[in-house]
Amino acid sequence: MIYFTELQSLPVYDVKGEYLGRLADLAVDPSQDALRVASYLVKTRQKNTLCITHQQMQSISVRAGQTSVPAESVRCYAPDEALMHVRKDVLDQQIIDVNNRKVVRVNDVDFDIQPTDGHTELRIIEVNVGWGAAIRRLLQGILAKHVIRRLAGLFPSRTIPWEFVNLIESDPARRVRLRISFDRLAKLHPADIADILEELSRDEQKAVIESLDDETAAQAISEIPTRMQADLLQSMPSEKAADVLEEMPPDEAADILHELPPETSAGLLAGMEKDEAKDVRDLLGFEENTAGALMTTDFIVVGESATVEGAVEALKNFEGPLELVHVVFLINENMVLTGSVALARILLAGASTPLSQLVNAPAISIGAQADDKAVVDLFHKYNLVVLPVVDEKGRLLGVITADDVLELVVKPK
Repeated sequence: MIYFTELQSLPVYDVKGEYLGRLADLAVDPSQDALRVASYLVKTRQKNTLCITHQQMQSISVRAGQTSVPAESVRCYAPDEALMHVRKDVLDQQIIDVNNRKVVRVNDVDFDIQPTDGHTELRIIEVNVGWGAAIRRLLQGILAKHVIRRLAGLFPSRTIPWEFVNLIESDPARRVRLRISFDRLAKLHPADIADILEELSRDEQKAVIESLDDETAAQAISEIPTRMQADLLQSMPSEKAADVLEEMPPDEAADILHELPPETSAGLLAGMEKDEAKDVRDLLGFEENTAGALMTTDFIVVGESATVEGAVEALKNFEGPLELVHVVFLINENMVLTGSVALARILLAGASTPLSQLVNAPAISIGAQADDKAVVDLFHKYNLVVLPVVDEKGRLLGVITADDVLELVVKPK
């Protein structure tokens, strides 16, 4: 194994033993081989940068590098945004350690030296984020490399296999060229992704969210504070922001839009699908800190004459979040709430059983203009999981869920 800190400023010679310069950086071409060092960038005495390809590098060690070709066969470096540079893009950068679900800073990069077809190749093994790597960097050029290795070994070393590393690239065009994948990040729990987002700068947050599918992005954004949600969505392309809002529960989308300037909110609503936008607009009409502002319009409702079979069909067609599937609400022909049936009762009853026979009595609801303290009191008094919200005529408007109330209770003053 050899470390990038040991390679930096390494003298490099051509096949004749003529001095070329000192190693400045290593470049990887992700489109060809995400692990192999494709190019060795060497700074000459004249401050020019040479590009030695991996086929031209005969051998490399902690002492020196030597090419298999004469100096005149080595071309000058031409900048290429499709290449990933170890010193510029990885060293000292914040990266996402998807295995441990956190953001870390890279202190060094570890390589394996492999003989290949008569020359030497370097392949990335892992990044080093521990104290040992930091000490190794600090002492490089001051002590002999073998002494530094021994001293660094006295300190804790922590490495992350390269396959578990997610680079953060804020430039969308370059991210595409580098083919950076966030597949593993998308598999984390939304709360873990939210923790990672809170450790990143705004540009880095935007890069992560834009790389995720709309549903995963919405779930992750739902876990961060509302003000941060608004700032993040405002910094994103409006089309992506509107798509993410569509995937969020209407009440959460409305909370975010409340935080944005009116013209921004109007633009995002215009970019949403018609039905989703209407649900959010309806919620925006309620005053803050009222039951109406807290509720979501995602719920399951059937007519009061429906049977268990009808309720099961409504459950199958429900497109809202699964965590809202606790209760089926019954309404009459005037949309007035007449009762509710717990999901467990529906599952245990026969298909032809009228839901009216399974109703939980009495029906507990709250007016849309009631304040949030009244909401909390009802949840506490009746140990509720969900609370229906009605207008002045008793018509069902939406529901408030226990997680929204918990958020309300623990929200910092």
